[in-house]
Amino acid sequence: MAIAPRKRAAISTLPIEVQASAKHRLGMAPAVFLRDYWQKRPLLIRGAFADVACPITPEDLAGLACEDGALSRLVLHDRRKDHYALETGPFPEARFASLSERDWTLLVQDVDKWDADVAALKQHYGFLPRWRIDDIMISYAVPGGSVGPHVDQYDVFLMQGLGERRWQIDVDPAAPKTFREGAQLRLLQQFTPSHDWVLGPGDVLYLPPGVPHHGVAETPCLTLSLGMRAPSVNELVTDLADELGAQLSEELRYVDPDLAPARDVAEIDAAALARVRQALAPLLAMDDAALGRWFGRFITAYRNAGTPQPGPRLPSRAKLEETLAAGGQLGWHPFSRSAWARQGRGALLFVHGEAHPCSLAGAKRLARSDALDGSDWAALKPQDRDSAWALVQAGHLILQPARKSRAR
Repeated sequence: MAIAPRKRAAISTLPIEVQASAKHRLGMAPAVFLRDYWQKRPLLIRGAFADVACPITPEDLAGLACEDGALSRLVLHDRRKDHYALETGPFPEARFASLSERDWTLLVQDVDKWDADVAALKQHYGFLPRWRIDDIMISYAVPGGSVGPHVDQYDVFLMQGLGERRWQIDVDPAAPKTFREGAQLRLLQQFTPSHDWVLGPGDVLYLPPGVPHHGVAETPCLTLSLGMRAPSVNELVTDLADELGAQLSEELRYVDPDLAPARDVAEIDAAALARVRQALAPLLAMDDAALGRWFGRFITAYRNAGTPQPGPRLPSRAKLEETLAAGGQLGWHPFSRSAWARQGRGALLFVHGEAHPCSLAGAKRLARSDALDGSDWAALKPQDRDSAWALVQAGHLILQPARKSRAR
């Protein structure tokens, strides 16, 4: 039986490929990008990072994949069988020496937590809320290397660092998204690309959630993927229920003082459901302040790759203030995530799932700063300093003495 070709959705009049400029790295103003493309349609930006050198080498990435604590994967593709095999790290150094010259990909998550130069790329995405950014994953692939056609449920910016990679995408909203059975990776059974490009160093491909895509290395290449945090509604509801449930007294129960004789002893009738709704009223009546307190803790803890720990030699508070006054700084631990939300006239600073009371100005200063110096510390109110000191004790803020200048 002949199968009719799938009808394509109407093509948008907006361009899907643009050229970056010195003024607009996105090829347009950030507000225009957010209005027309963000979570709506893909965009290929040629030359977006043409002026930025790739911050990491393949050798450095392979070295990181051998480290305990680094989340690394190796994907090998058998082209004859179209089979993808998955290995997880950390890897022995000898594993890379045994690989062929084709058809494999190394992926390492959270490279921005390990490498400051990679982390610096995030400053170019300052038009997005910092708490929305998850990590920068980096993949190195030899010719033919790929992880197969797949779909991500979050926004991603695919930045080409070295070499060339061919990207194919399907913009049809009706594209089939059934996964292959029995595969180690969540790969699509069917993939019919609507667009086909080869990206070179400095090019960026933005993909909103749900767009089928497939990348294959044309030459040995590095691709840096900036992914967003996008918790599922299931994750949100589950965590919120745990949060609220812990606050409710055991004395609060399903009750039915208005019970009438049952017409059918096995029926859950409308009156019973109304009582269930009433019993759940505390969960449904959450105000914005309570919602903000929960969400701030949730989102700064969501998908954390590691938990900071205080160092063996914590400074005293007096020593901390002395060091800051002498030119030292307080820097954030790379695995610490922060955000803030208004609470009445003040604010709550959220760090790694914990809430710390602050003034509004103090929360902004602490959450926005990559490092705090003596003038920043002096500008904090006493409550803000107390919260910052608690973060030092927890290992989120790390005291760094002033660097000594070298004699000429």
